[in-house]
Amino acid sequence: MFGRWVEFEFDCLPLRSVGRLDVPIDASPAYEAFVMRLKAAVAKHGMHNSYYLHHAVCRYYLTNDPKNGRVEFAVEGVVLTGEDDLKTKAVDLTITLGKETCPWLNEPAVDFLAESVKHAVATEFDRYIQAGDLTKTKERIEAMQEQIEKGEAFQAMYL
Repeated sequence: MFGRWVEFEFDCLPLRSVGRLDVPIDASPAYEAFVMRLKAAVAKHGMHNSYYLHHAVCRYYLTNDPKNGRVEFAVEGVVLTGEDDLKTKAVDLTITLGKETCPWLNEPAVDFLAESVKHAVATEFDRYIQAGDLTKTKERIEAMQEQIEKGEAFQAMYL
């Protein structure tokens, strides 16, 4: 038995940590496309209180058997938080149906679940904040910024 009906996995990139948005000359097409999506996110939402989620997957379990009744969505986009980074205020996501083991799935159900993904992401990102992962990330970024200002840190390209 699972104990949860929704699973959400993601990688989170605080947009304020992005130092450069130019594409390296030798970048793969996939990496170039990723950088272009980051650029668009920064242009639309800015770099403060905005977090880019990628390699994200949201799974719904409609039965207690993952071989029958699992619906999975690929998710990518931005989560916006309030000034203090304590609560999700909005999400701007691209949500696409991925794998599913649900023979009775129909288009209205997919639309409903895709809309529900936005709410699941907001809930899980708030849990992420509460767990302190965001605080640790902010502390790490502040420490790196302090080292850079003192001239003590390696300044990597394309971060």
